[in-house]
Amino acid sequence: MTVDTFAVEAPSDLADTPEIAETPVETPVETAEITEAPKPRKAPAKKAAGKKTKTIELTLTVTGTADGEWHAELKQGTTYLARDLAVAAAAVSRAAKELHEDLSTPIDEVIEEARSQQAAKVAALEAELEAARKALADLD
Repeated sequence: MTVDTFAVEAPSDLADTPEIAETPVETPVETAEITEAPKPRKAPAKKAAGKKTKTIELTLTVTGTADGEWHAELKQGTTYLARDLAVAAAAVSRAAKELHEDLSTPIDEVIEEARSQQAAKVAALEAELEAARKALADLD
């Protein structure tokens, strides 16, 4: 008996279709869709250096007299937050020293001048009181 043997061919993915010459077909819409999807855009980074902080403007006015009486008032814009508050000279001096030396020096000079004037007034009153006591003693 005779058996005819054929060589085994590797299986093919291609179906039995007639070969067609490949010619490029221009389809711009399909090409754009196929190529690359647009990348998502990042939001621009915010600069911290350009950030403005809100400022509050307060005006503190401290006034003193030659008698050593000090008063303070506080304003925000045109609105008074506090008016005619009695303040001790020592508190004014301490506050000025805490704020800045350029503020404390002239304020301390004003306070020292008021202290000198008050000391002179006390000395004059003590002399007057001593004279009054002497006059009272002479009446006895």
